[in-house]
This record gives sequence, C-alpha cells and structure tokens, in this order.
Amino acid sequence: MRVIGIDHFVLTVASIERTVAFYTGALGLTHEVFGPMRRHALRFGPHKINLHQADNMFDPKAQHPTMGSGDLCFLVDDLAGAEAQLKAAGVPILVERSSRAGARGPITSIYVRDPDQNLVELSVYQDGSKAAS
Repeated sequence: MRVIGIDHFVLTVASIERTVAFYTGALGLTHEVFGPMRRHALRFGPHKINLHQADNMFDPKAQHPTMGSGDLCFLVDDLAGAEAQLKAAGVPILVERSSRAGARGPITSIYVRDPDQNLVELSVYQDGSKAAS
C-alpha cells in the first residue's frame, strides 16, 4: 500500500455559517450539505474540507479537535487575482508575497487567516506550473 493523494480533511470551527461565508466569498470554494446528518463541506476541484462545529461534535473525531489549529496551503491559478479578491472581500493579508518551499518546488505565497484564525496560505509555483494533481 502507498498513499496516493488527499481526498478531504476536517476543520473544527466555531460557526459553520461564518466559515462557509469566508471560504465561499473570499476564496471562491463551494458549499455542500451532505449525508443524513446534513453535514457541511467546502469543495474545490476534486477536493473537499469537511466542517465540524466545535459545540456539535460527533464521533469519530480527532482526539483534541481545536479551532484555529489548521495551517492550510492552497494552490491558486492567479496570485494577483487572489490578492484582489481578498482585498474586495475585506480580508487582510497577513504576510505579503514571499518565496516558500512547496511540495513540488519553489512557490510564491501570501497568508491570511480564516474566521477561526487558521492560517491559510495561497500559492503559485514559481515555474508557472499549476502542479496540482
């Protein structure tokens, strides 16, 4: 067996509605309600982020689910467009453009915080490739 990709991950949040508003409005992800328990997720491409509200947890879950402990990196197709979209949405940029090490090579990134104070990195590969698979 070998791991070949990421299907989804979970964020613990204070408010599903506030989190959905941030990720759909500021970052353009889509919101989905799924399953018999009417759970919430955010989608982008073939990936999703499941949302667990801190005061309404269910099993199984992380041993110590905590709001604001996430540190996420998303690849974007246009960093200047991302900066403009964030500015229009009133989201302050925490760290301006800087060079970082991505999974597949050098990236240029900006950083913001979501409503739960998770660190959200938005990046492009410096060689111009989309590098997503």
